[in-house]
Amino acid sequence: MELKINYQYTYFVHPFVVKQKKYQKYILRLLKDENCKLKRFEKEKDLRLYKYFTPKMRDFLFSSFSFTNAKYTKFKEMPIETQSAVLSKYPCTIFEYTVKKDIQGKAGDGKGIFFKIKKIELICFNTGICFLCIKTNIEDEPTFSDVLNFNYKFRDIQQDNRTLNNYDKINIQTDSFESIDKLTDFIKSITGSNIEAIKLDINTERFLTYSYVCIDQSAWNLENSFDKIEHHFIKFARILPADNSASLREDDILSLAKWKYTKMGITKQGVTLFTSSTDINNYTILPNEFEQQYLYTYIYELYKKIYLKKLSLAFKHTTKIKSVRKAFISFTKNIWIQEVTEDEAGTIFDHKIKEMLGLEQLYNEVKTEYDVLYKELNIEKNKNVTIIISIILIASLIFNILNFMLLSKG
Repeated sequence: MELKINYQYTYFVHPFVVKQKKYQKYILRLLKDENCKLKRFEKEKDLRLYKYFTPKMRDFLFSSFSFTNAKYTKFKEMPIETQSAVLSKYPCTIFEYTVKKDIQGKAGDGKGIFFKIKKIELICFNTGICFLCIKTNIEDEPTFSDVLNFNYKFRDIQQDNRTLNNYDKINIQTDSFESIDKLTDFIKSITGSNIEAIKLDINTERFLTYSYVCIDQSAWNLENSFDKIEHHFIKFARILPADNSASLREDDILSLAKWKYTKMGITKQGVTLFTSSTDINNYTILPNEFEQQYLYTYIYELYKKIYLKKLSLAFKHTTKIKSVRKAFISFTKNIWIQEVTEDEAGTIFDHKIKEMLGLEQLYNEVKTEYDVLYKELNIEKNKNVTIIISIILIASLIFNILNFMLLSKG
């Protein structure tokens, strides 16, 4: 049975890394781009977001909440170089990238799958770790199979060695991008070199997938249970094409069903939320929450994973040990032990993301590296102190012997 859908969108998330010493220049480049605009968060306009995160997390992720109109006006009056210097000091800065027209495209062959890129956001942390988030919508009354095939195809458009066939090809039809290669060129122009990301073992050829779908209530309601359509959800969560015939085991999916007629899938490749329009909230309130509060929570946990990898790599360079130790302590105090939200569902979601990303294990591995280096430094420090004390004692002994000899002669 082909599922009809009432609403859907997919964010494709691309992590990338800018050298930290070049971060301010990167922010300056974004500010100079007429298509790139600083995203300002305001309490009245973004009240749900404001209430969802704890005060410390708001300060960390959304520094512009602290901008009064007067402060923001003063900021905009600054020279652009000064603006970049100011923004580079904030832990996180978010930009919206717009194009002159919606980017319309066609995926596949035959009838095709028409889609639009509705929004592009750049989430930049001052450690140089950044995320490009591209929001897409499928046009022309899509079916659930269209969603599956589109997500499966689009996430791999950056593969350099891709061999495209009729099933995999995505043809962009737009005044902005005449082909998929033009779109990938556009992405590379924003993200730059992959060298720093590759050092941290980040997959630069596949987008992470963050997708929402609300199916028609006729398929999932009081009379029709979730069990009848579970195989559709598993394909959705694992980002498989509609015709996939592989064993659809759920053992690689962490699931969360906190709301009525919803099922969330969390894998290493992304997050999906599968819902039914039987509940009106699933096509009114929940879609907005999922692409605001929960998306930023997901990005935040991804950031922690990449930053821990960065610290682990830095610990291997003995010349940077002191600065890395300081950075790890700061990370532990200001990020690792902090609660993201007091919202019950949000807390469960956050813990599930941490579990799938393996953050506890990664943190413990980095902490072990820190402990070993700390002990080695102390041993070396004690050794140096011992040597210095020995030299002083030997010098003192020689001095006393000389004094004794002089006194004996006298």
